[in-house]
Amino acid sequence: MNAYTDVSFFPRNAKPLNSYRKYWAARFGTAPFLPMSRDEMQQLGWDSCDIIIVTGDAYVDHPSFGMAVIGRMLENQGFRVGIIAQPDWQSADPFKALGKPNLFFGVTAGNMDSMINRYTADRKIRSDDAYTPGDVGGKRPDRAALVYSQRCKEAYSDVPIVLGGIEGSLRRIAHYDYWSDKVRRSIVVDSKCDLLLYGNAERAIVEIAHRLAAKEPVQQITDVRGTAFVRRETPEGWYEIDSSSIDIPGRVEAHVNPYLMVSEQAKAQGQSCAREDEAQAVADAANGPAAQATVVPLNFVPNPNMPALQGKGKLKVPPRDRSVIRLPSYDHVKSDPVLYAHANRVLHLETNPGNARCLVQSHGEGVTARDVWINPPPIPLTTAEMDLVFDLPYARSPHPAYADDKGGHDGVTKIPAWEMIRFSVNIMRGCFGGCTFCSITEHEGRIIQSRSEDSVIREIEDIRDKVSGFTGVISDLGGPTANMYRIGCKSPEIEAACRKPSCVYPGICQNLNTDHSSLIHMYRRARALKGVKKILIGSGLRYDLAVKSPEYVKELVTHHVGGYLKIAPEHTEGGPLSKMMKPGIGSYDKFKQMFDRFSAEAGKKQFLVPYFIAAHPGTRDEDMMNLALWLKKNGFRADQVQTFYPSPMATATAMYHSGKDPLSRVTRTSEAVDIVRGERRRRLHKAFLRYHDANNWPLLREALKAMGRADLIGNGKHHLIPTFQPLTDGGYTSARRKNSTATPKLGASKAGVAKSSMRQEPTQGRVLTQHTGLPPRKKK
Repeated sequence: MNAYTDVSFFPRNAKPLNSYRKYWAARFGTAPFLPMSRDEMQQLGWDSCDIIIVTGDAYVDHPSFGMAVIGRMLENQGFRVGIIAQPDWQSADPFKALGKPNLFFGVTAGNMDSMINRYTADRKIRSDDAYTPGDVGGKRPDRAALVYSQRCKEAYSDVPIVLGGIEGSLRRIAHYDYWSDKVRRSIVVDSKCDLLLYGNAERAIVEIAHRLAAKEPVQQITDVRGTAFVRRETPEGWYEIDSSSIDIPGRVEAHVNPYLMVSEQAKAQGQSCAREDEAQAVADAANGPAAQATVVPLNFVPNPNMPALQGKGKLKVPPRDRSVIRLPSYDHVKSDPVLYAHANRVLHLETNPGNARCLVQSHGEGVTARDVWINPPPIPLTTAEMDLVFDLPYARSPHPAYADDKGGHDGVTKIPAWEMIRFSVNIMRGCFGGCTFCSITEHEGRIIQSRSEDSVIREIEDIRDKVSGFTGVISDLGGPTANMYRIGCKSPEIEAACRKPSCVYPGICQNLNTDHSSLIHMYRRARALKGVKKILIGSGLRYDLAVKSPEYVKELVTHHVGGYLKIAPEHTEGGPLSKMMKPGIGSYDKFKQMFDRFSAEAGKKQFLVPYFIAAHPGTRDEDMMNLALWLKKNGFRADQVQTFYPSPMATATAMYHSGKDPLSRVTRTSEAVDIVRGERRRRLHKAFLRYHDANNWPLLREALKAMGRADLIGNGKHHLIPTFQPLTDGGYTSARRKNSTATPKLGASKAGVAKSSMRQEPTQGRVLTQHTGLPPRKKK
């Protein structure tokens, strides 16, 4: 059995989701839709709701929408669940629409961080919202999780608030906020919620619901994985590891160093996926980083637990399940960007559910001081549990309350995010890519959780038989990454011990299984189903994994590409790629050769659509110039481009804020990262990606001259931009409005490219699929 289907190698093996005794309200049965009004509650025979979910998204009863997954999962446990979707937040009255919940309010900003949903990477207000009927913007407040929590407390002050969703996940500790350009407190403190659930929360929400139903006070629920809460002090019996400063005096044992890259068990067995990183961390500690750091006063406080941990002059390892790492306080990271980078690094090294320790971060000083306590991540779902989640009785459509005759399908007002995933199927969760601009790992985790093939086939058959408008084309079989299905570490023991942020950078780990046979078999079985004409792959592809399986590439190219396949090299230059933790452009070239060869063998004209990020940390102006030259050489013209978006808690965001690289040990003298700040420089990097747009030529000419590359200005084929042309300079506007990347050398039609290559918004900083519940890429 592979690690992705067996959680026995993880500590404190979790209680299966289907093993709880159902709550008494299960007698009411299954609702066609979770109710959004008192009338619907009465039709179901309910006098009250046990749990009410408040969400910033329109209610779509589909497994790609968080409120539907959590709501149906709680219903499966026997609870009566109501939905308040996109309420008017100007008063508490809309939050009383379903009455007082018996157990708790579940609050989420929706499938997106509300600030990313509302603002572009240039901090401009969006006019649209893919998760709102009619694609209308402004239907949720800024920092929706905070506002909704406040209104719930105003409505019913004695009802516990359980906060979740991606906005909560990415703001669980003190975090840099791009929109206010400052470090904000943990959302646990600001929202005054009783519990924060981060990551995929099925396991945590089910346990919490049953414990609250058993009359256990919410203040006593402090041992659930994947939760965060406020407490005043570290409980008795816990060993606190102080990582509140990077200035460590003298020698520090590697096993209590928060930068340690492998567990004690794996070290004893000589098994390490990151031995070089560990050795460097020990060497840095032994050499005394304080000697290289700015001298600061040190306050030595005796640890009452230390005598119990010492023996024969050596420091023994404290038990991980009773260890907590103290991060630098909010007040310190707010005023010290280097400490912020350090805290970010420690947090990311404590994300493997197999060996992660609790984290604690102080907020406030003196009598007002409070600790935000973050428990280790949830235990991954088994394949059987994944099947349970996705086999729940979803209606697979928006709630009838959105019925209208203005566009959309079946009289339902168009909800773009729903339209995109209507005929697609999510086959897995998680990503071990570790891209620094992406927050999938922080939210879903790096361990792949896969559904069974039978469960996926059942969903395809349900779409075929029950979803109106189906034409025989499944738009996607994917997830955060299209080709990580059933891929994981060859050794479950090593997987539970490894602390590397990526399994595929700087190269593919020797312990990683890259077998695509299960995915190939699923593709073939799915496309053989009666009534299914085509299975397309719309999720982003990890091409450095794909080239390890030529059979997979051939299957993909021959049967599952609709003319264009999107992939995301993100850049061509080593500097920015190293800060993104993305493979070199050589991997793209290798995949392109295979793609072209198999397309020719299939007798098809098909094209790759590569996507790139401008202004990412570590990107010099020369890097963007070289990328522009590569684009011109290969005949690509990007109509819509993505500028780096510093999303909360991402590693690249820590680089952006601090100017340091948390991918390696953070010190005061660490090498500085080139950060692209300021409207003009960000606009320049974006202009290099759109070198063909006449509106950008004056800016590019000025920049190229300043860089000493005026030789790239001219009217020849080897020039990047033309010399001054008074009739066209600054007066050209692209006729195309769709998100697309054209390949004019290959003769692709503009309309075809625009339709086939719609790119999704990298709401957490990267190319994401609709199945993570994140929005499509929007017009900028």
